[in-house]
Amino acid sequence: MAVQQGDGPSLVIRPASKARFWIVGAFVLIAMAILLALGTWQMERLAWKEALMARITSQLSQPPVPLATVEAAQAAGDPIEYRPVTVSGTFLHDRERHFFATYEGQSGFYIYTPLRLADGRVLFVNRGFVPYDRKEPASRAEGQVGGDVTVTGLARERLNGKPSWLVPTNDLAKNIFYWKDIDAMAASAGLGEPVLPFFVDADKAPNAGGLPIGGVTIIDLPNNHLQYAVTWYGLGLALAGVCVAMWVRRNKPT
Repeated sequence: MAVQQGDGPSLVIRPASKARFWIVGAFVLIAMAILLALGTWQMERLAWKEALMARITSQLSQPPVPLATVEAAQAAGDPIEYRPVTVSGTFLHDRERHFFATYEGQSGFYIYTPLRLADGRVLFVNRGFVPYDRKEPASRAEGQVGGDVTVTGLARERLNGKPSWLVPTNDLAKNIFYWKDIDAMAASAGLGEPVLPFFVDADKAPNAGGLPIGGVTIIDLPNNHLQYAVTWYGLGLALAGVCVAMWVRRNKPT
């Protein structure tokens, strides 16, 4: 900016300053659009999360439904996660799979046992938690109930892939799973029967001998979307405030 002599002082914007002004202005507009878009996206996620939580809360309060109802819902494309269900069959204890987990601060395993249904198909049931040193079925023989059983619990969707690269690869040779790969569970267990494409987490009904400990389903849906939205909108407001302050300072009479 330069002062030009004449009848009185006047301000002249040099070409370089004018170009810089438009570059900064474009940057500010782009940044503002990004911040507003992020805030709006978080508000949309907030509405989605609240609807999901309301649906799950409603489902958990419903009485258990037969397995056929869950199958029909899944076939229709409806969500089945956390839907109470009752199923009957015979446990195949010699084919159980072990999912590495913690329960109340203790390391151990969730026991996924195939349940053979009356029609010959198989459903993996998460019977619950056992401590690390009780992994082998022989160490908890009392809980290996035989004959026809009825299990009440929550339906759980299968995973289509490893949740994250941070999750270790399943160790099939040692029968230790770090993520619920239903296909690998079925194959490593040597199941030739058709396997249902979802799981059931058993409820807290006690097992003989006290193991496995049922009712281990964790329903934790963090909902920080409003906080994130306020953050993004706040940054946008702060950016607008900075721009206004700079404009006022630039045009303040000297």
